[in-house]
Amino acid sequence: MVTMEPISVGEHMLVGVEVKLPKTTLLTISTSRGYIMCGALDVGLLNDRLGDRKIIAGRAVGVKTLKELLEAPLESVTSEAAALGITPGMPGYEALLIML
Repeated sequence: MVTMEPISVGEHMLVGVEVKLPKTTLLTISTSRGYIMCGALDVGLLNDRLGDRKIIAGRAVGVKTLKELLEAPLESVTSEAAALGITPGMPGYEALLIML
């Protein structure tokens, strides 16, 4: 099942998506410029094989809900996200505010 829901960050309304799969759930919250995602995100792939796309993204591990994704520290970020000042350890909601 796929669920989309509005996510409020500061004064901004973003899009949260939850995809329930067998034995796992994919989570992402996006802005018009980038996104944060659960541990399924392959930051290495985005940096190395898809680097020409300049994807702004961050990965949080061990999260099970969109609320947890907002609050969890990012475990890794893409090179493009780092160029904006988004860093590992930063809470998801702070990264999203920078992505706006």
